Amino acid sequence: MKETLAKRVEPFLNEENLHAYQRDGVICLRQVLTAQEVNLLREGIEENLSTLSPRAKIASRPEDKGKFIEDFCNWQKNSFYKKFIFESPLSHIAGYLMQSKTVRLYHDHLLVKEPSTEQVTPWHQDQPYYNIEGQQNCSFWIPVDPVSRYSTLEFIAGSHLQGWLMPRSFLTNEAKWFPEGTLQELPNIEVNREQYPILGWDIEPGDVVCFHMLTLHAAKGVTSNQRRRVFSLRFIGDDITHKPRPWVTSPAFPGLENELAEGAAMEHDLFPIMEIK
Repeated sequence: MKETLAKRVEPFLNEENLHAYQRDGVICLRQVLTAQEVNLLREGIEENLSTLSPRAKIASRPEDKGKFIEDFCNWQKNSFYKKFIFESPLSHIAGYLMQSKTVRLYHDHLLVKEPSTEQVTPWHQDQPYYNIEGQQNCSFWIPVDPVSRYSTLEFIAGSHLQGWLMPRSFLTNEAKWFPEGTLQELPNIEVNREQYPILGWDIEPGDVVCFHMLTLHAAKGVTSNQRRRVFSLRFIGDDITHKPRPWVTSPAFPGLENELAEGAAMEHDLFPIMEIK
């Protein structure tokens, strides 16, 4: 099966895509997934929504007309997610884009904006919220519904090369992770959008967006007749090591600091190896 999957994604594993990923920190790959794989994710998402984990949260305000639902780390109990992760070709793509000999699953992330959700996902990088260090990583943003250019995930091309910026809580804008003043603040991108190389795409089911965990990204809300169900996967490569934090990371891995030393490779059952080239 692995040979079949690897052959299927060969057209995407080319120097042009690799160069774009390394330069911009993000690429959109069209129709990577089959209809069967997308349907598998749809089933997994609906099962997830019906039985949210203790890690789930409502990421929109109570007065919002819609609802933004997030959940994390469900692949071990959600059979649809597990089948998709281990039988889809995404780990092959991740290994190529990361230029890594090993590909480990880091975590899965559900992001659902129900119709009329006004909540904006503000500009941010992902890696400062995590318990890892290193450069070889790749996230996949995988909508199972059509997404308009207005509601899509947007990126600042090349921002993954410019260092870490201050992570803040999305609803309250608090510096809950790094102390105030220890990292450079994000610029006010929305006030000066024309000054930034913003990338974003209309998305159809089967398309995937691949991005580095330090690439700045954001998303607007959705319209009254639009549902935006997204499954996100994060993979890590050879140079990623464990970095315990004195705060609760997002997602949290309780007790992991007692099992993996700081600076250790992410060799743990929570982070299985997907592929060895």
